[in-house]
Amino acid sequence: MKLSAKAIFTHIAVVLFFIVASLAYFYPVIQGKAIYQSDIALYKGMAKERDDYKENTGVESYWTNSAFGGMPTYQLGANYPHDYVKKLDRLIRFLPRPADYLFLYFIGFYILMLCMKMDWRLAILGSLAFGFSTYYIIILGVGHNAKAHAIGYLPMVLGGTLLVFRKKYILGFILTAIAMALEISANHYQMTYYFMLLVLILGLVYLIEAILKKKLKHFFASVAILLAAVLLGIATNATGILATKEYADWSTRGKSELTINPDGTEKEIKNGLDREYITQYSYGIAESLNLFVPRLFGGSNSENLGKDSKAYEFLTGQGLSPTRALEFTQGLPLYWGNQPGVAAPAYIGAVVFFLFLLGLFLVKGKKKWWLLGGVLLSLVLSWGKNFPALTNFMIDYFPLYNKFRAVSSIQVILELCVPILAILGLKQLFADSIKKKEKIKALQLSGIIALGLVIVLFVIKGMFGFEGLSDATYQQYFGEELMSMIERDREAVYISDTFRTLIYFALTAAVVFLMIRGAIKRNMALIVIGILLVFDLVGVNQRYVNEDDFVRQRLVDQPYQATEADRQIQTDKSIYRVFDPSEGVVGSRTSYFHKSLSGYHAAKPAKLEDLFDFHLYSTNLDVLNMLNVKYIFQQDEDGKRIPTINPDANGPAWFINNLIAVSSADMEIKALDSLNTKKSAVFDETDQTVLKPRTFTVDSLASIKMMDHRPNFIAYEMDNPNAGFVVFSEMHYPNGWHVSIDGKEETHYRVNYALRGMEVPAGKHTVIFQFDPEVVKTGSTIALASNLLLGVLALGGMVWLLRKPGRKAKD
Repeated sequence: MKLSAKAIFTHIAVVLFFIVASLAYFYPVIQGKAIYQSDIALYKGMAKERDDYKENTGVESYWTNSAFGGMPTYQLGANYPHDYVKKLDRLIRFLPRPADYLFLYFIGFYILMLCMKMDWRLAILGSLAFGFSTYYIIILGVGHNAKAHAIGYLPMVLGGTLLVFRKKYILGFILTAIAMALEISANHYQMTYYFMLLVLILGLVYLIEAILKKKLKHFFASVAILLAAVLLGIATNATGILATKEYADWSTRGKSELTINPDGTEKEIKNGLDREYITQYSYGIAESLNLFVPRLFGGSNSENLGKDSKAYEFLTGQGLSPTRALEFTQGLPLYWGNQPGVAAPAYIGAVVFFLFLLGLFLVKGKKKWWLLGGVLLSLVLSWGKNFPALTNFMIDYFPLYNKFRAVSSIQVILELCVPILAILGLKQLFADSIKKKEKIKALQLSGIIALGLVIVLFVIKGMFGFEGLSDATYQQYFGEELMSMIERDREAVYISDTFRTLIYFALTAAVVFLMIRGAIKRNMALIVIGILLVFDLVGVNQRYVNEDDFVRQRLVDQPYQATEADRQIQTDKSIYRVFDPSEGVVGSRTSYFHKSLSGYHAAKPAKLEDLFDFHLYSTNLDVLNMLNVKYIFQQDEDGKRIPTINPDANGPAWFINNLIAVSSADMEIKALDSLNTKKSAVFDETDQTVLKPRTFTVDSLASIKMMDHRPNFIAYEMDNPNAGFVVFSEMHYPNGWHVSIDGKEETHYRVNYALRGMEVPAGKHTVIFQFDPEVVKTGSTIALASNLLLGVLALGGMVWLLRKPGRKAKD
């Protein structure tokens, strides 16, 4: 990586090319349109109260009352002081969404290729192979932006790591630290965690080499430098990390206090997610072949076959109008794999896969082994419950593995490693140091494997019934005959896409053969392979993410429209919650307009989910009352949503007569079965050790008046001639909430399993709750110091590299 004028202009030209390519692929953004992402719509419902409050006041609340009864906003777009990494990230992702993420894919992989001393032409090709990988595009379509964000920075972290092992210690340290800071800032720790598994494999391969070549000093020096860089990068994001850890312990990702299930059976004690939940999305072993044959297992749950469909022929033959038949066949449930459902196959491309096979035979040494190790490990782990021996070991014994769900997504590591090895294989094809005979042999072996795989797929086709997990449900709606036609459509796309892959295999092999024979120049071969690669991947991607997914910007900014029922409820200006049983605990539409019990998050508040499991799904009215649910959505005879008033809602706060002690969390949540929450409250004496069971006199003139209610600030005026105990309908969160009585700080407790409660002396008092999390203050101090240190080291390092005597401005 020489900083010559030619190199600088070349890299600038490449960056401009990536900008154009990103905007060209997502060209509707140039027209002012925005992509409608279902997950982002759900996120906006959750975050609206926080966003509105920040916009109106300029204050970061760090808490919202609109979702799950109340929760921190640490995972809902909270901005922290001294978050300079996020400012750098915004400079990098300057294009309109989602073109910004595609550009990040390209530029991140390009930097990795340069760190591996790859020619810029090959680096561009690798970037296109990586960036257009179907999984990476589909997650942009559905709105997994944080995942895409984290994936985009992984190649940079890997590039910095490889630089350090190449003894480019200063540059490697700088790149690793900055890239890791950006990676953590992306806020998808699952992707970062999976990447660290790849780094462990890389480290193991390098350690073995160091032992064999007696270079342990360099190895351990490199590891020490990388650890320092990683820790510094992590420290720049201290606030987000500490806040996330704090929330995770309170959420479903933390250890449950309960030892029983709602039916009374013994609950598996775990510190992490449920095993079934972790492995719900597990790739089928045979399904993994769709890495190079996209619709081998149907593709997605909503495939558009149009008129080229057996289902279309059947429906029109039954007298259905062509228009109605076409509407149906534009969303056929063709997926029949092992997962509950998918939006697209994790297709890496037939061209890329063929080049990967070439790389297996042409690339020698440690690079091949750690890349192949990463491919195999991620592939096997993606099988989840279909390969229980390894999966159960990882869940039970490997640190933090049980904190993440959807194990199929670990294939992002495979999707990183395969293009790298493919481009390394191309580099070897172009190398004069490798004999033509060896190249021909590698091509022959790759062709035999590729052809063999295709033949096997045709041979075993008869072993498949093309029946999916949800077919019984579909059959109830569609009927047996139509389902039979859908199965024939599944078989048809199996055959057509297998032929498609065979064609791309053959074309790629032909170009490579002609290049080896000298019939076409290397640059021409590279251009043709690039065209094949782009046509291959983009052709599949366009099936799932295309111009039809773009809408007017307003529809993205305002994903939900208020109904008459919403507007009717909003005329009530008091403080209350709204519950939509059709959403249950998962859904954010209600949160967009009201304070809701529902929400959408991968880590839900554990206590609220327990209340749903034990009480709300069975409509325990006393629990709804204590949560201050004043309005419940129902449907009338025409299916229209109407709000019904719950006249028995307890209100924002109330005095109780009895404070009852129980000896476990199990007994506490079960006590709510029959507890009159207006008059009594229950607490777990093993958790709230200061509280004692008591009886209180509630005077008929006792009153509680809400004076102020903001996301992070609640004020009450209370008047009671007797000392009393007040239960608040707010969720109890053990950190950050401070309460005072007439300006003097006091203590509040957890009661009724999930709510706040406190003793209030006799008389008239002002009680104020304020959310002022210490974790933000502590984290911000660490982040400031770390950012300053990183800035000084990066600037000093670059000056040293550029000014060091005797150097020719390398690195």
